[in-house]
Amino acid sequence: MKSEPSCFSFEDLKQSPGQVTSWDGVRNYQARNLLRDEIKNGDGVLFYHSNIKEPAIVGLAEVVREGYPDYTAWDPKSEHFDPRSSLENPVWYMVDIRYVVHLENPVTREDLKAHPVLCNMGVMKKGNRLSVMPVAETEWKAVLDLENMADPLLF
Repeated sequence: MKSEPSCFSFEDLKQSPGQVTSWDGVRNYQARNLLRDEIKNGDGVLFYHSNIKEPAIVGLAEVVREGYPDYTAWDPKSEHFDPRSSLENPVWYMVDIRYVVHLENPVTREDLKAHPVLCNMGVMKKGNRLSVMPVAETEWKAVLDLENMADPLLF
């Protein structure tokens, strides 16, 4: 999951009540489909800070609630309002994620580019602006290897 720290940072997640928040406001159909259909409870999340001097994976989170309708789309006062979406016919979906751990050494875009497994991640593809992208198991393990970290979601 990718976010600009000025919008929502990994530290914001850590400071959220119970260290849990909803990943709302996604307004891209491809990302919506991932949130609605693919992302499951217990899935790991690589939290990537974008649009900063040195973009990087800064922490790990976990999905704690599978896709459900994004109610921010129904609120005319919300910046994510979409009049096409309704309780009866939701267009947009969100999931809830929980803070797990900050990476001691964030994995920078340069680190990703230089790594034989990570250089082809979705976040590395030119023009990719999705805030939600799948990560292969080999990519997850490679990030943890760079950090010399056992998988914190298995304990």
